Amino acid sequence: MNSTERCAMPERLCNHQGEERRVGVEIELSGLGYDELVEHVARLLKGSPELESRYVSRLETDAGTFTIELDSDPVKDLDLADERLPESIRELGTHAMDVIDFAAERIVPLEIVGPPLPFSRLGLIEELVDELRELGAEGSREAIYFAFGLQLNPELPDLEPATIVTYLQAFAALYDWLKSRHQIDISRKFTTYIEPWSSRYTDMLMAENYAPDQASLMKDYLNFNPTRNKALDLLPLFAHLDSELLHDYVDDPRIKSRPTLHYRLPDCDIDNPRWHFSTVWNDWVVLEQIANHPEHLKELRELFREAQTFSFRNLTRSWRDTTEQWLKQRGYV
Repeated sequence: MNSTERCAMPERLCNHQGEERRVGVEIELSGLGYDELVEHVARLLKGSPELESRYVSRLETDAGTFTIELDSDPVKDLDLADERLPESIRELGTHAMDVIDFAAERIVPLEIVGPPLPFSRLGLIEELVDELRELGAEGSREAIYFAFGLQLNPELPDLEPATIVTYLQAFAALYDWLKSRHQIDISRKFTTYIEPWSSRYTDMLMAENYAPDQASLMKDYLNFNPTRNKALDLLPLFAHLDSELLHDYVDDPRIKSRPTLHYRLPDCDIDNPRWHFSTVWNDWVVLEQIANHPEHLKELRELFREAQTFSFRNLTRSWRDTTEQWLKQRGYV
């Protein structure tokens, strides 16, 4: 099976304009120096890199513009000529920067940020990840202080509140199952930026007749989850839908407006030979399929609500195990 075939495709491949849906991919890793990573990615993607600042390079390819950067603003923007730095550091010049580079590249993740790619071109990411593994790229498991992720920004098929709600309900139902499969490394389990949604919000979301309009959908979420630090971050989507309403709850310049969900849960386990980009993507497609099969989503939501009640069965069986069994029975895994 080639790299393209390993990436499953959801049934809803087009957006409301009839164009193929796209997804942005962000990959955090270590094990390679910054210049080395830029050189490898440029060669593998047949692109032309351009250095934008010390630790930010743009790479033009036939699939769009990739960005390769050190995922730390203070380091990548550091200017040794800055008079705010101690004179002893400025006098060391390139020697100081060599030390800073050495430390930064071993503690701070390097990040590859892809352009919005059509779903059908995700084989490109599958090949890139596999080839970087062979070249020595490392993920979260290599050190206790590594907490590297692989993030997806899938475009929604449309922006109707009813459609958005189905995706949120599918995620809420699948959260424990997804976490057990992809958020495996202890270094990320102790971080705060991949938290689950508030349980009070999830109860509201999974209620039998939950059908908000756009404003109510946003307010309900933001009342309980006014932060980017969620396993499924909705703030970029809300910035696209109604930036003024979002700013009533959250004012963060890092939020980028886009008609996508921001899935932050998975580890980047790139140095594990049994792990691939498609490992993460194909589980997201399970969520896609459930969100777009109303009868299955209704059934899973009913099971979810039942699992919240007090019973001997619920005390002896986890929701994750119940989810796994249901997915197998319905042919999703």
